[in-house]
This record gives sequence, structure tokens and C-alpha cells, in this order.
Amino acid sequence: MGNLFGKKKQSRVTEQDKAILQLKQQRDKLRQYQKKINLQLGKERLLAKQLLKDGKKEKALLLLKKKRYQDQLLDKTENQISNLERLVQDLEFAQIERKVIDGLKVGNDCLKKMHEVMSIEEVERIMDETQDAIEYQRQIDDMLAGSLTQEDEDAVLAELEAITQGDVELPEVPSDQLPEVPEAPEEKAERDRPRKKPEREMLAA
Repeated sequence: MGNLFGKKKQSRVTEQDKAILQLKQQRDKLRQYQKKINLQLGKERLLAKQLLKDGKKEKALLLLKKKRYQDQLLDKTENQISNLERLVQDLEFAQIERKVIDGLKVGNDCLKKMHEVMSIEEVERIMDETQDAIEYQRQIDDMLAGSLTQEDEDAVLAELEAITQGDVELPEVPSDQLPEVPEAPEEKAERDRPRKKPEREMLAA
């Protein structure tokens, strides 16, 4: 139980991620330093003006020399920041390229496995069998439909045209009288039996 719940998950942070993080931290520190120097330079410039007003030219000159040195430091700092940013971009792009290459590798492996399962010969065999099955089914359909020759088709069309125009001779109806059906004895007795008059006619008489 302790091993089950106490097992640490494998970290997904790579060495490249750590390097990029460190470079960004150094870049941010340089920017903070750059901002601090700019504020200090602004104050020293105002102080130099005040020293000149007070007639302290030597101190003002010394302060301006110090300011000039700090300006050079700012230029170096800006170059270092640019180099760090360029290096970060290169590392991030290299990570993207690696992911693309890994994806291509996985895709190629999948294609190879698919090609192993179904070769060109296998595909050709399946296509041939499919074509044979289609041809066999067509032959069956022709036999079931009783396929006619062109001469038979022309004869059928001619007969249809003749029927449409009323030129076809239909069989004649026989003119001889049909023989009478013999009457059953029960039906004959019923027909010859005298019918009784209705009760109303007897009263009226």
C-alpha cells in the first residue's frame, strides 16, 4: 500500500526545459539591473547639474565620468539580454523540431507495420478477386434476366409498336352457341310448383 500511494510520478520536465527556464531567469535579472541603472543615471545627471550650479565643477566632472561608465555597462547588458533571448528562441525551436521528428518517426513506424500486413502483391490479389467477383455477378444477372440478342430486342420493339397501333390480330371469339347446362331435379320441381297468392289478394277477392 505504501509503495502504491507513495510512488512518485515521472517528471515530464526535460533538461532542455530546465535550461530554458534558467536562461529566462538570467534575462529577467539583467532587465531588473538595467532598470535600476537607468534610475540611478537619471538621479546622477540631476546631481551633476546641481554641482555645476554650486560651482563644484570637479565633482560634477567625476560624476559624469561615472555616468559614462554606467552607460557602457547598460550597452553590454542590452547585448547580453539579446543573446539570452536568441538562445531561448533557438532552444524552444529545437524542442519543436524534435517533437516533429518524433512524430514523423512514429508515423513511419506505423506505415511500415501496415505495409508488412498488406503488401503490394496482397493488394493486387484482392483487386483481382474483386474484379472476378464483379464479372461473375454480372454473368449471373445476365442469365437471370434472360439477356436477348439484338435481333430479339428488335422483334420485341416491333411487336410493341404493332400493339400500340392496333395492327395485331387478336384471336376471334367463337360464334357457336354454348351448350346448356342440365338443370338439377330439385331446381325443376321448385320451378314447376304453383305459387300461393298473397293473403291480401285473397281477401280482396
